[in-house]
Amino acid sequence: MRTARIERHTTETQIRGRLKLDGRGRYRIATGIRFLDHMLELFARHGAFDLEIEARGDLDVDQHHTVEDTGIVLGQLFSRALGDRRGIHRAGYFLMPMDETLAVAAVDLSGRPCLVYEDRLRVRKVGDLEAELLEDFFLGFATHAGANVHLKILYGRSSHHQVEALFKCFARALRFACSKDRSLRGQLPSTKGLL
Repeated sequence: MRTARIERHTTETQIRGRLKLDGRGRYRIATGIRFLDHMLELFARHGAFDLEIEARGDLDVDQHHTVEDTGIVLGQLFSRALGDRRGIHRAGYFLMPMDETLAVAAVDLSGRPCLVYEDRLRVRKVGDLEAELLEDFFLGFATHAGANVHLKILYGRSSHHQVEALFKCFARALRFACSKDRSLRGQLPSTKGLL
């Protein structure tokens, strides 16, 4: 079973997470930031991941610690659930339209963390989420999942649609990258012999 469970406690946040890679898109998310909850819910559904995240953070200070640490925990969950990464496709990409918006995501579970992120948001908040923290969330994920993550909003008018398209295409790219390839059964998807 490709599953993981993480508890991460700092002086700023307490986060519990559970992940089943080969799930059915079930979720239970509570971060204290409703728009982030919504994005993680649709991430689970579009990735067909069973995901539980419960986060308590110092939201009285601001949202930064909660958002970044949630990304860290999500990355740790994926890294642990993937194990040695034998037999996976390793890389995936997806283009996602959301009405007038188009976003692209490309993911390589290479073991080497890297984030390239470009949005077109011109607002301070999307719902109740501080928009500038999206990059911190994805950087936390990429670093702790050991993944190259490239995310770009190509165009769009609605900030809600832009962020939603980004999370949906990220989920679908990651879903393919995590999926098993029968022809690679037992093999590491690298000529180096190491990820």
